[in-house]
Amino acid sequence: MDDLEDAQIDLSDFHAVVPAGGAGTRLWPLSRSHRPKFLLDLTGRGRTLLQSTWDRLLPLTEAQRTWVVTGRAHADAVAAQLPELPAENILREPCQRDSAAAIGLAAAVLVRRDPDAVLGSFAADHNISGRDDFESSVEEAVVTARRGFVVTIGIAPSHPATGFGYIRLGKRLRLQGAPNARRVLQFKEKPDARTASAYLSTGDYRWNGGMFVSRADVLLELLAENVPALHAGLQRIADAWDTPRRDAVLAEQWPALQSIAIDHAVAEPAAEAGRVAVVPATFGWDDVGDFSSLAELLPAEVDEPRVLGDAALVLTEQVAGGLVVPANGRVVALLGVDDLVVVDTPDALLVTTRARAQEVKKLVARAKEAGLDSVV
Repeated sequence: MDDLEDAQIDLSDFHAVVPAGGAGTRLWPLSRSHRPKFLLDLTGRGRTLLQSTWDRLLPLTEAQRTWVVTGRAHADAVAAQLPELPAENILREPCQRDSAAAIGLAAAVLVRRDPDAVLGSFAADHNISGRDDFESSVEEAVVTARRGFVVTIGIAPSHPATGFGYIRLGKRLRLQGAPNARRVLQFKEKPDARTASAYLSTGDYRWNGGMFVSRADVLLELLAENVPALHAGLQRIADAWDTPRRDAVLAEQWPALQSIAIDHAVAEPAAEAGRVAVVPATFGWDDVGDFSSLAELLPAEVDEPRVLGDAALVLTEQVAGGLVVPANGRVVALLGVDDLVVVDTPDALLVTTRARAQEVKKLVARAKEAGLDSVV
């Protein structure tokens, strides 16, 4: 055994935080503003993305140490899908304020109950395969976070993607219990195709999957340094959280908070100060960011479209590739068309190509402009 490894890692101080938000635009009309993708079963396995996230995290923590931060409109659905989650562990946002506010709120509430808490933030709407590798990566991240680092889990890139941010790997930290942990030299924004290919050729880059692990007090310290107004507002909310004043203070403070991603508020400036580490991971990961990536999660026969739903409702002749979602209960028939995306719901029908799947949210904007709010 490597002398940096630890046979058994105590995770009793580890709390899992699940930001569960979304506008329901990237997988429209399957997802909607009132039913974002984390509430949907997108793999056909009988569990929604949120439930799959719960299943993945529970071996690392427990229900009492799992927290979901979500909008008030989705809180009841979250509670229904996760009946074992304590009601007080659902933190309800009055409105969307991006990930720094959501994760910061969890940290501010949590540190008052457990000053030594280590929290890990894991999106509710990602798909991950390779559970043993996932658990091992999180364990290493917790060990590293206890040393005062903000830790991200770097995803091994499978292709030169232009839709993800990248992490540049630095030197190995050589920590006992975290043999793979390394410093982060730099976070890179979404690159063009040529730059992404150059990143992959070096072997020194990982995708940024948006998973962060940190001591709660360290996270709050970095928020205070980099976005002091946001930190101050979160502290006022947390001070009132376990009092009868919670709703009033939340209604007053939350809408005024800066809307900023945790990457920009904490990770990027902390990396410049040498305070961010990465655990390079080997598990499979997908953010299910459009219908093209969703298609890759589904089984398919050779030269046939992937189907999410009842395959008996899909008739094809001389059709290759693509994705069909027969969510309206009627037959969808395709003849002589390749690589299409067809999503048939009771009140909206989408037809596009996998190549244009990233642009679906433009149609949601057009629907709003046209006053078709009932379908978004």
